[in-house]
Amino acid sequence: MRLAEQVTFGGGGLDRAAHLRTDPARLAGLWAAPGARVALLWRGKPLVAAGALGAVEPGHPLCSGAFERAVFLGLAAGRPHFAVDLSDWHPDEIPDTLGAFLDPSEQRHPDLPDDHAFTEIRRVMTQLSALDAELAATARALLGWHDTHRFCARCGAESRVAQAGWQRLCPACGAHHFPRTDPVAIMLVTHGNAVLLGRSPGWPEGMFSLLAGFVEPGETIEAAVRREVAEEAGIRVGRVDYLASQPWPFPTSLMVGCHGRATTTEITIDPVEIEAARWVSREELVAAHAGDRKDLLPARHGAIARFLIEAWLSDRLD
Repeated sequence: MRLAEQVTFGGGGLDRAAHLRTDPARLAGLWAAPGARVALLWRGKPLVAAGALGAVEPGHPLCSGAFERAVFLGLAAGRPHFAVDLSDWHPDEIPDTLGAFLDPSEQRHPDLPDDHAFTEIRRVMTQLSALDAELAATARALLGWHDTHRFCARCGAESRVAQAGWQRLCPACGAHHFPRTDPVAIMLVTHGNAVLLGRSPGWPEGMFSLLAGFVEPGETIEAAVRREVAEEAGIRVGRVDYLASQPWPFPTSLMVGCHGRATTTEITIDPVEIEAARWVSREELVAAHAGDRKDLLPARHGAIARFLIEAWLSDRLD
């Protein structure tokens, strides 16, 4: 697909430099190198300042003694990039919105400038540069994985961080654990001049987007597309083509965008999965994206669903 890497969180140019993850001496040198940057996250929210990732130098007081628990993200623009989790910090107030899809709250640490704030990444993802977005997504996914996988899945003992944050080792049974990525098929299903859209309960009134679902064990992406569309909307899909992908660190998904051609059109929804589904013509979608349809709100900016729909509308799928 043309322009596939222009999707949010993709194409930032980060060199992950995996060969350095097993070299403690080189990593220590990079940590001390001039220009090294550390992305700070608090409960999954990256530090942001003036529409950019608010990274600090390793010598900053908040990074004191943090090298052993820092995650090495890679190299970019002549700089080494790391990430450190500051979730142990307790701000004066913990808002009720913490963890919400678009948490509007921001947290400011007393040891950082006033214009630096921990911000829900989905609120600012389209403002970040491609590199900053990739760094933030990688850091959020990795640090989130460490937070939820502290104990060995084989024997239950507490594991320890290894390979600069890209592995966990169990000292009790020797098991190696690696960060997980969960593939999710997201489907641009078309039939002639129309695209199939659905909505989940709790979405803003009138918002519709592409159908999506997790790929199951032993299943191909193409089979997942056909199964999910049939389960959620009762539509049969024939040919399936890959279009583009998007890392989606909420918590650790990889959205695999596909184009499916529907062979049937009668919709029968599964109310457990979705609230509604409908066929929408190009003309209706163009009007919705122009803000002329109050009953049909487009998918959110920054999401691969919006990217794929706009590519279809502008005839850029091939």
